[in-house]
Amino acid sequence: TRNDQLRDEIGTLESQRDGVAGAVERGDSSSLQIRADLNRVLGWSGALPVTGTGIRVAVDGPLPGAAVNELLNELRSAGAEAMSIGTIRVVPGVVVTGPAGGLMVTGIPLADPLEILAMGQSEVLSGSLTRAGGPIAQLSARYPGVVITVSAEDRITMPATDRDLNPQLARPRL
Repeated sequence: TRNDQLRDEIGTLESQRDGVAGAVERGDSSSLQIRADLNRVLGWSGALPVTGTGIRVAVDGPLPGAAVNELLNELRSAGAEAMSIGTIRVVPGVVVTGPAGGLMVTGIPLADPLEILAMGQSEVLSGSLTRAGGPIAQLSARYPGVVITVSAEDRITMPATDRDLNPQLARPRL
C-alpha cells in the first residue's frame, strides 16, 4: 500500500541522512587531522614558532663561526627538531659566519655570550655535545678561553623564521 511505500521511503531517507551526518563528522575530523599535521610540518620547517623541551647551550667567550656551526651540526645530527641562536631560528641556509668576537647570522651580529636553543630529547642532545672527545671537548682544547655549558630545559620557545622558505630550484612531486 501507499503507507508502506511512504514508511519505506522515510526509512531510506533517514538512513541517508545518518550516512551524510557521519560523513560530515568524518570529514571534520579528517580536516582537523590535516590541519594538525600541517602545523606540525610548518613548525618543524621553521615557518611557525614552536615550544617544547630541549637544551640551552651557553657559549661564553669568542668562537669563530665555523666552531659554532660545528655545534649546530652536532645538534642536528643528534636529532634536534628545531634550533635557534638568540632570536634567530636556524633553518636551511642559516649559517653562522665571522671571526671569533665578530659572529653574524644572516647579517645580524650575535651577542656574547652566545645562546643556542635546541628542541628535542634533552639527554640525547646534551650527551651528543658533552661526550668524551665530543664537540665541546674538542672546542675547549682549541679555544681554552671559551666556556660552553649545556643545561636541560623543560620548556623552550623558538620564533618562526623570517626567511623565505620557498625552494629556489626544487619543485615538489605530488
